[in-house]
Amino acid sequence: QVQLVESGGGLVQPGGSLRLSCAASGSIFSIADMRWYRQGPGKQRELLASITMVGSTNYADSVKGRFTISRDNAENTMYLQMNSLKPEDTAVYYCNAEVMYRVGAWYDYWGQGTQVTVSS
Repeated sequence: QVQLVESGGGLVQPGGSLRLSCAASGSIFSIADMRWYRQGPGKQRELLASITMVGSTNYADSVKGRFTISRDNAENTMYLQMNSLKPEDTAVYYCNAEVMYRVGAWYDYWGQGTQVTVSS
């Protein structure tokens, strides 16, 4: 009933920028915390940033000052603005959200992932 759909990934040169989007759709009563993760080749999945329903944010040290997480509650959409991209940022990026899909019922949903490749 609930799906997260990511967009905005692609190939970018070092120092460039990308903006990722994650749109939630379906039977959504409420969305609490939303998060961005990434998983590089041969690496563990890493939490990059989180944002609460009221907009409080936290960032991993590896992206602090370069990435900005935001959300539009009216559109059930989360964004990740990525600036000053480095080859080390190459990974599959995933969105995650705590969604109330029916009255009083919460579930942790994941997007399908979108590839970001930083290379010259």
